[in-house]
Amino acid sequence: MADDALRRLAASVLERCRARSLKLATAESCTGGMIAAALTDIAGSSDVVERGFVTYSNEAKTEMLGVPAALIAAHGAVSAEVAAAMASGATTRAPVDLAVAVTGIAGPGGATPGKPVGLVWFGLARRGSTARTERHVFPGDRDAVRRAAVERALALLADAAQT
Repeated sequence: MADDALRRLAASVLERCRARSLKLATAESCTGGMIAAALTDIAGSSDVVERGFVTYSNEAKTEMLGVPAALIAAHGAVSAEVAAAMASGATTRAPVDLAVAVTGIAGPGGATPGKPVGLVWFGLARRGSTARTERHVFPGDRDAVRRAAVERALALLADAAQT
């Protein structure tokens, strides 16, 4: 699944987490488990990767991560608020130190006014801290958007594990 660049980035995440005895989880919507797959493609990743939540539907976000349905209704699934709630939900529903969340519009359809194809919101949470979010609009087709989202999510985890 992972090309060489993603494999190196995933390996960096794992090494940095190991050095600090950190466990992590992923909470994925538009990437459908690709972040967890990039990490678990590497042998020995089980000492860092605790679990991955694939929450493609709004119902899954609510049931698995505790994202309030009212929050999704108010802001939409592709929003800073939902990305933050997904990441925070992963840290409260799994015995982990870090969680990254991804929610976006990979295309080709799904765009709405103000939310173009390629829009991806990231959430990053550390247990006991407020989640932070990041917004990106990635160019390209569905595959390019999803790959770029995986790369950015891994970079966020690598940075978080370093500090």
